[in-house]
Amino acid sequence: MTKSSAAPAPLLDARALNRATLGRQLLLRRSPLSAADAVRHLVGLQAQNVGPPYYALAARLEGFAPEQLSALLADREAVRIVTLRSTIHTHTAEDCLTLRPLVQPARDRELTNFRKGLAGVDLDRLAALARELVETEPRTMAQLREALGAEWPEADPQSLGVAARCRLPLVQVTPRGLWGRSGQVALTTAEHWLGRPAGPAPAADTVVLRYLAAFGPASVKDMQTWAGLTRLKDVFARLRPRLLTFRDPNGVELFDLPDAPRPDPDTPAPPRFLPEFDNLLLSHADRTRVIPPEYWGRSWQGNQACRTLLVDGFLAGLWKTDGDTLVIEPFGELTKAQREDVTAEGARMLATMHPGTSYDIRFGTVVRR
Repeated sequence: MTKSSAAPAPLLDARALNRATLGRQLLLRRSPLSAADAVRHLVGLQAQNVGPPYYALAARLEGFAPEQLSALLADREAVRIVTLRSTIHTHTAEDCLTLRPLVQPARDRELTNFRKGLAGVDLDRLAALARELVETEPRTMAQLREALGAEWPEADPQSLGVAARCRLPLVQVTPRGLWGRSGQVALTTAEHWLGRPAGPAPAADTVVLRYLAAFGPASVKDMQTWAGLTRLKDVFARLRPRLLTFRDPNGVELFDLPDAPRPDPDTPAPPRFLPEFDNLLLSHADRTRVIPPEYWGRSWQGNQACRTLLVDGFLAGLWKTDGDTLVIEPFGELTKAQREDVTAEGARMLATMHPGTSYDIRFGTVVRR
């Protein structure tokens, strides 16, 4: 059979993609994985704020308690660091030491946007000085900018701080990130904090396979969106003999692991309360597998991501806590059964995240645009 007459790749519609992705994301049913194993499987959790990784695991794991993730951070088995998409993620220590080298080319490209503010700055010298500063003692970004500014008074202070963040793998030291604790962001290098050198960047092939295991089926552009990297087409081409291929409703080619779960599209998907910046909503170029087209943009207010509600596997509303009340704001009318399921899931989420605290649960005005 010639290539032109080969049968087209099987079609996966939005619902089939939804159920497959939810299965990989541990959102069809709660997983017995440990917090560490879940963070590893999900290749990190976006962590712009302190709370989201905790709520993300509460939605995914059976028997999860916030103290489990907090202990990983306190014991330096997990860290908060800028990696994928130039955003803060919570990673296992091992992933921190390898994924950061993988995305270093993206951090180097990011730095070109600040070259005007860095005119005359020797970036190698800056990196060496910044490393010495933060390994002597953890520094806030303001302290780091001030110290670097003393060396380069003509440079833009903001650009100096960005240069340090881009050139060095800076982690946020505890107590920042611990559950129920407060602390300003203070930084040191990953190698210093974890007590061992960074490993070599993993082969791109390995990361593609990990991405598909957690987010597949997916296109080349999907993975590039997730990783903040470019030029991955050749990697997928190299892996093609080991992968299955599908197509989405727009004809885009999708890749997947042969033994990865692809549940029946009619598999029930329980309601889930997700935090702001949850990876599920940010890790594909085409997000219609989770976000219905009519709800596009509703999970953001300005530059701030909102806490989101999934019903039947798809984005269906927002939620927030207001004092001692959980307020649920659906985008459309929910059936009586759906409201009951959402209420039960909300109660479970609150009991997990805030045990011993009494909350009311109410449905706010249906959010329409």
